[in-house]
Amino acid sequence: MKKVPVFALLIVLLLSPALATSEEKTLQPENLGTLIATAVTNNPELKASESRWQMFSSKVKQASALEDPVVMFKMQNVPARQPFVFNRDTQSAKVIGISQQLPFWGKRALRKEVALHEAESYKWAFEERKLELTRMVKENYYQLWAVDKVLDIIDKNLKILTDVVAVTELKYSIGQGIQQDVFKAGLEKSKMVEMQITLQQQRKSLEANLNYLLYRPGNTPIGAGADFTLPRLALSLEQLNAIALEKRPQLKSLVSLVKKGEASYHLAQKEFYPDFNISMEYMFRDPVSTAMAIDPGNNMISLGITFNLPFNQAKRQELLAESAFERVMANEELNALKNSISYSITETIAQLERRRKLVELYKGGIIPQAERSLESALISYRVNKVDFLTLLDSRMNFFTYERELYESQAEYMIKLAQLEAAIGTDPTTEPESFLK
Repeated sequence: MKKVPVFALLIVLLLSPALATSEEKTLQPENLGTLIATAVTNNPELKASESRWQMFSSKVKQASALEDPVVMFKMQNVPARQPFVFNRDTQSAKVIGISQQLPFWGKRALRKEVALHEAESYKWAFEERKLELTRMVKENYYQLWAVDKVLDIIDKNLKILTDVVAVTELKYSIGQGIQQDVFKAGLEKSKMVEMQITLQQQRKSLEANLNYLLYRPGNTPIGAGADFTLPRLALSLEQLNAIALEKRPQLKSLVSLVKKGEASYHLAQKEFYPDFNISMEYMFRDPVSTAMAIDPGNNMISLGITFNLPFNQAKRQELLAESAFERVMANEELNALKNSISYSITETIAQLERRRKLVELYKGGIIPQAERSLESALISYRVNKVDFLTLLDSRMNFFTYERELYESQAEYMIKLAQLEAAIGTDPTTEPESFLK
């Protein structure tokens, strides 16, 4: 048998992976916008967060409402032996009364303000949860995209390695190769199969997690993501920090809690003043004509006001201290979040720059060089200047660089989603749009 056909077959196998393309997936490509919309519509945790906001919003009017008035009916100063006789004593009467509890001036408005700011904090917590849900969907989507891309190139390389194993066995059987080449080719194929198994399991986990976020059965099939280009940031570090302070929902939630703490403090100060109770009574009297007294039985009216005496100063001092600590706590949590957001933005931008440079390096330098290195190894192998192991290593290096390219592209988009969650809006939007 001539040597040329064997070499020619190797060249075709190792240099033309497109000929070994595996069967295409039948699932339709997934649209990221549709997945996000489905998650926002269906996710039960988000619905629970929205209901919590609505629940606390319903407490605002309750907080400022007056207590229900109290109506009173009584028989006054009637004989114990004849409780329904009202014409024996001038003090006997049938009485109807009404009273109303009135808090000290300003308490109702402050209670409403406290409830309003608390409801606003839950509103922004709901918006923050929506932002986090969007981030998690995007992260899963791009991780799935990278896994699918790597699985595709693994399929191609497995087809190549299967044929390479057959060729090396053929060469060894006819005395043109060594047994070590057969073992090495088989080992590389086994390692590739191991990687494929791991990635297939990883895909199932990502698929289940994405279905969890979308609130649908965990075994619902999910197609591959669409290809994309890497968008560039349109905003500087200073602009991103300024936008985060303006738009991040969690910051707005903590600002509402700070305002709630301030209103609670003012309300605690009002507790040192008494509350009032206004009452009115109307007495129905019968005429009295006895040996002891004669009375025409004119009806009478009584007006009164009562108030509590705030003698328990220790209790009120503790209430004031509690509201003061609540205000300090909310302020410090706000400062801590601002600091965390600033760090997160700076760190994420650094990661984005790193990933973009890596993608450009892989596309413009490493992968073309690895491809040329593979071509050179093939030519050298054909004229017996390099051994088969060198040729196989060149092929595996080319695969490794392709995989790292896809992982870097996915990681760039994931970091972009994290940056969006950090500032509360799309960071690739032109700066002018934020000034309107």
